[in-house]
Order: sequence, then structure tokens, then C-alpha cells
Amino acid sequence: MFQLGTHGFLLAALSLVPTRICCSSAEVPDVPKIAAYFGTKTRYEEVKPNILRDPLTVNTSVLRPPPGEFCTPVHLTAVIRHGSRYPTVKNIRRIHRLSELLQKDASRTSEGSTERLQELRSRWEPWYTEDMDGQLVRKGRDDLRFLAQRLATLFPSLLSEENLRKRRIRFVTSSKHRCVSSVEAFQEGLQQHWGCHDDAPGYSHSVDDELMRFFELCRGYVEGVENNRTALLEVEKFKHGKEMEAVRRRIAEKLGLSLHLLTPDLVEAAFFICSYELSIKSIHSPWCFLFDKSDAKVLEYKSDLKQFWKRSYGHVINSLSSCQLFHHIFRTLDKAGRPRRSTEAGPEPASILVGHAETLLPLLSLLGLYKDQTLPTASNYHSQHGRSFRTSRIIPYAANLLFVLYDCQRGPRLQLLVNETPLRFPDLQTEDTPLYRDVRATYRHLLDGCDFHRECEGRVEGRGPNTEL
Repeated sequence: MFQLGTHGFLLAALSLVPTRICCSSAEVPDVPKIAAYFGTKTRYEEVKPNILRDPLTVNTSVLRPPPGEFCTPVHLTAVIRHGSRYPTVKNIRRIHRLSELLQKDASRTSEGSTERLQELRSRWEPWYTEDMDGQLVRKGRDDLRFLAQRLATLFPSLLSEENLRKRRIRFVTSSKHRCVSSVEAFQEGLQQHWGCHDDAPGYSHSVDDELMRFFELCRGYVEGVENNRTALLEVEKFKHGKEMEAVRRRIAEKLGLSLHLLTPDLVEAAFFICSYELSIKSIHSPWCFLFDKSDAKVLEYKSDLKQFWKRSYGHVINSLSSCQLFHHIFRTLDKAGRPRRSTEAGPEPASILVGHAETLLPLLSLLGLYKDQTLPTASNYHSQHGRSFRTSRIIPYAANLLFVLYDCQRGPRLQLLVNETPLRFPDLQTEDTPLYRDVRATYRHLLDGCDFHRECEGRVEGRGPNTEL
């Protein structure tokens, strides 16, 4: 058992007192009605709208150890996606191509759209440059700074000033610039939370692409999905299907463009301009007027199809490629929950792992989360409106998967939160915070059998499309 004393009881009690950091009266900016449908390019605020008015809003009732059982949080592992970023080069080039088309080829306009179209032509310029290529923006730093401060309020004994100063908190990141900048912003947020100024400890992190960019190192995934033309067949079918074609016709009409000039990729580029302007500059872009909610839902579904078949349940290797990260998390939890003598050093209080949407989605799938009974395909769009697999809700910028280990009277317990919201383990639906040994039993087949090298370096056959969930 853990050492559980009066001090532990006090921390447990304090951590469960509803906390309210002073409310802001700042006006919420004008937000497009389609803001919640941008897939992986969605702002975190669309998932947690309460932080629009106050980015430090914290509701400690999300921590849910069993009532009547004294529990103390002893470890936090957080797997976090980087914050808001600039477009990648591929999308920047599409944006410039769309802008050129608008200037040169737009001639026809539908009734009521002339004023907006003129605004696009005369007042909007493609200010994105290729050297921006996916780098973190100022808003992205804020995403991680504020997240750090909210988590420090939720877990004051783990993300404490002492633990920060004595470098007891582990920080790991992908090598990508946007992730390194994000992990630095997270540490800056902790320093601000604890009032560290002139004597603030410097940033400290390790780069580990084997953990945070495993998808690039898994040959089975690269050959079987990434470079396999048939792996995303459902995405290609939907891209040229009737729903997308209807959206393309409407947008071409509004822009006064010939239909053959406006490709599905350029329609998506226009949609993403709206998302980038909102997530980068917090403005309601004139591009947003082109799309209503029904258009946005079609484009969101197209994005979800891609993420499902490329990163999630669509192919078995997608989730299995995250084996190393899965094992790393459970080894960390095992160590933190291991019985120890009172003279031994305490467990590592927190592990902050910063990566990508491509890091989180396979891991979430390996854990069995957001798994619908019916596969999303190109032909069943209209039956998928109630699906749980919606990347706009699951993997916005700054998305986070939190494992909270508690020291409790009956033994260690583990709680799962996604985007600061409690989520129950798929096979342990009766408890918010089951015993850790029960969680390990649930995932025993993966703890014993999910081997990265065997799954990723095994025979090429068997890496084809998965036909079952």
C-alpha cells in the first residue's frame, strides 16, 4: 500500500473542493457557426466553451475517486497534442492557388453573395508563407500555458512549485518545432501559476520520437497504410461522392467559379481558411460565409473518414503502432503505484508527453475509446450523425489524455480524462475510477502481447484493410 497519512487526506480533500479562478468579463469574439466542425483543426475552445470567457476556469468535480474512500492523487501522466499552429506547406499552397483562382477566374455570383465575394477579392490576401509550415502560433502557446495552469489547479500537489523547481516533473516531446514550443509553453504556464519570475527554472525536456512519432518508425504502418493507395479508399470515394459534390457546386456558385476549376481539395482549403483565421487570429473570416452547418458536417465527415482509416480503427496496425507509448505509460503508472517503504523516495509526480493528433488517435484506439458499432464509410454518411468518433470533439488543438493515479484505502485507482472531461474505460463502465489492478487486467492482452517490433516489422501480409471494428 501507499503511505497515506493526514497530509495525504488534506491534499485529497483540498483537491476536490470546487475551485473558481476569478471570472473574466471579457467579451467573447464573434465565432462562426461552423466552428465546431473543423476536425483536427478545431480550437480547443469549441470542446471546452467555458474557457472562452475565462481560460483559467477549473471545475475540480471532474476528479472522481470513490465517495467515502480517502484518496490522494499521486501521479499524473498527460499525453497532449501541440497547440494551434500555422498551416503546413501543402495547405498553404492550396490557399494560394484558391486565392489566385478567385482573383482571375471568378465571374459569376449568386444573389446575396456579391458583397461578401467583393470583400474576399478586395480585402483578403493570402498572408500565409511557406516558412510558417506548421509552426506553433502565439495562440498555440496560450493553449498550452492555460492548460498547464488549469492542470496545476487540479493537481497542486503533483504540478507543484517544488516539483517544478527540483525538476521532478518529466517533460517529453516530439522533435517537431510546434511540439517543442508547446512543451516550453506548458512549463511557462506552470511558472506563471506558481509566480516564478526572475528565479524561474529554465525549460527542460527530452526529445523522443520513438514515443511521440512512432507512426513514422513502424514499417508495417508506413507500408500497409501510409504508402498504400487502397488504405484510404473510403476517403477517396466520399471525396468524389454525392455529398461532397453538392457542397462543391454550392461553393463554386457562391465564388463565381466554374465547377471544373474548384476541386474538392480547394473546397477544403476554403473551409480550412475559416478555421485557421479563427484559431490563429480569433477572427470570423469572410471565408466562413461560404459554408453553412450542413456543408461543414459533410467536410467534417470527410476529415473523420481520413483519420479513422489512416490513424484509428480502420486498420489494425494503426493502433498497434502505438504499443511503445502504451507500454511506456503503464510502466510509469506501475512504478508510481508500486508499494514502497516509508524511507524510499516518492514516485515521479507527473509525466507530460507532447505530440501530435497522429500520436493521440492510435493510442485512444488501442485503449478502445470512441469505438462505434458501425464503421464510417463513403456510403453511410447519413447514418453516422450520432457517431462518437468525431475528431472535432476528440482531437482539437491542445487535446489531452490524462491518466490520474490515486492512492486509496483499497489500493491504487486510475481515472481517465479526455480534454479535461472524465471518461470511463470501455470495459469498466460502472466506475469513474476503478482499481488500477482491474484496469491492468482489462488491458492484460496488450500489456503481455502488444510488441512494437513484432507488429511493425512482421510480415507484410495481414497489413491490408481491416474489415471489422
